[in-house]
Amino acid sequence: MYWIALVFVGLLAGVIAKLLLPGRDPGGCVVTMLIGLLGALLGGFLFNLLGHPVTDRVSWPGLGVAIVGSIVLLLIYRVVKGRRG
Repeated sequence: MYWIALVFVGLLAGVIAKLLLPGRDPGGCVVTMLIGLLGALLGGFLFNLLGHPVTDRVSWPGLGVAIVGSIVLLLIYRVVKGRRG
């Protein structure tokens, strides 16, 4: 059940990160949602390191951490892809 919640939160975080950071992304909507999924993983890992264990349910703090992780990864992706293109 944890993985289903993680995918849901990650995709939602990717969409919200895209809404908060408008503009053209080099990879489009699918890459943005995948970045959201990776942001949820990164955010969950960092959240766990800070002493807040990850649960198998969707929570507001978990969504917030996933959104922040997604925004950070989206900004890094834009910088890296912007230099190459």
